[in-house]
Amino acid sequence: QVQLVESGGGLVQAGDSLTLSCAASGAISRTYAMGWFRQAPGKEREFVAGFTWSPSPGTGGSAYYGNAVKGRFTTSRDSAKATIDLQMNSLKPEDTAVYYCAADRFYSGTDYKHFEHWGQGTQVTVSS
Repeated sequence: QVQLVESGGGLVQAGDSLTLSCAASGAISRTYAMGWFRQAPGKEREFVAGFTWSPSPGTGGSAYYGNAVKGRFTTSRDSAKATIDLQMNSLKPEDTAVYYCAADRFYSGTDYKHFEHWGQGTQVTVSS
């Protein structure tokens, strides 16, 4: 069983920065694809950023981003510690959402329906 635990959410003002972290444990390999999604009230879950599946435990895959956050958000991965972070800069009120960490053995796309494992989510609220 795979466990994903997010941390770092909170209330910030527009223009501020915030970093989210996700710690993975259990039956998860360092080759897994991992990513961040978010869901605002009344909206569908949206891909934010992630790392592709990697054939080698040492490489950690390649980072990719959703269009809404390119240039503002950066994701990083520490394969040795099985963590993935999301550095969010220049936050906007429209970034307000519950942010989820996700993992899958192979899937490395942007459709949340294909990710198998999920964290409980952490709330990010950006005030104007």
